[in-house]
Amino acid sequence: MYKIDPTVSTLSITGAVALGLSLVLNMAAPSVAQQVSSISASSAHAADSAALRPAWAASATGRIEPKDGEIRIDAQVPGRIVEVGVKLNDHVQEGDLLVRLDDEELFAKYAAAEAEVLVRVRERDEEPAKGIELDRRKAEDALAAAERAVFEARQSGDEVQRTARVAGKSGTDDIKNAANRLKSAKEKRSAERDALAKMQAKDDMPLPTRLESGLTIARAELTQVEQAIERTRIRAPSDGVVLNVWAKAGETAKTIAENSLVLFGDLSSLRVRAEVEERDVVKIRTGQRVVVRADAYPDRDFEGVVTSMAPALGPPHILSRGPRRPNDVEVLEVLATLDGQPVLLTGMRVDVFFRADNAVAVTPASPAAPAKPN
Repeated sequence: MYKIDPTVSTLSITGAVALGLSLVLNMAAPSVAQQVSSISASSAHAADSAALRPAWAASATGRIEPKDGEIRIDAQVPGRIVEVGVKLNDHVQEGDLLVRLDDEELFAKYAAAEAEVLVRVRERDEEPAKGIELDRRKAEDALAAAERAVFEARQSGDEVQRTARVAGKSGTDDIKNAANRLKSAKEKRSAERDALAKMQAKDDMPLPTRLESGLTIARAELTQVEQAIERTRIRAPSDGVVLNVWAKAGETAKTIAENSLVLFGDLSSLRVRAEVEERDVVKIRTGQRVVVRADAYPDRDFEGVVTSMAPALGPPHILSRGPRRPNDVEVLEVLATLDGQPVLLTGMRVDVFFRADNAVAVTPASPAAPAKPN
């Protein structure tokens, strides 16, 4: 029987194994090459796609506001509401009467104060004056007349506005003329006030007499009553739109924030108030471009620019989408003015994306555009 040399056997087995591994590697090589090629192509495609997408420095939840924010108008004094002069969506001008409180008692005080002034004027005029004293009296009388003219112009304007509203008219010539009269009366009052101040600043001006002092006190009391009457008038602080009306005739107005009478805002432009989390505050700067997206307009982007940033962190006031924020999260309020006249509504919650300095400029999203960035 033949004997096999162990050395020869070991070499034969090793050769057979090597041959088999060679065949396996040769067969697998094309597949591995294809996988490597596929991975390289995918990486290149991903890089190209990333280059086309804008780079966001940060994102935040925001809420749409009017140009100068929403203004909640409260009563300066408590009182019964006797007239509500506006309704939802009314366009008003600065100084227009929104709500009027009961003023019957105040007008009775006004009549008494006015009568007291007339008596004091008659008493003063019985005491002769000349030279610089007479000039001062004339300046005081001119200022008092100008102040009464402003009060009367306001009351007249309110009546014209009320008449126009009952007739269903707005922007009539009568309303414009009333506004012009009030403006002229204010300018006249300012001029007379300056003239009297210059007169009283003269070095040789003598002290007022007892009767002159009595008249000054009576006129001051009349002015106080006029101011009290004006506080029963809730007026528009500027040109804008009535966003909501809570006041109702017959109810009692209170001087607390929870009992606001009218919600007011300037819709000539819009802004967004965003709450940026503490970790992202270093990525935000004034003048930075932003993109605003709303669920109501999924295929549209609205752009704007950061105009101001709060000087300190504070608690969030806008509820975030998705999981609730922890109670200890601090945010930075950032205001951004939106471009043009966007169709967004005030109070609408939106997502705000802050562009990085090296962001790629893109056109607003279209129906075929990629989904929102995470």
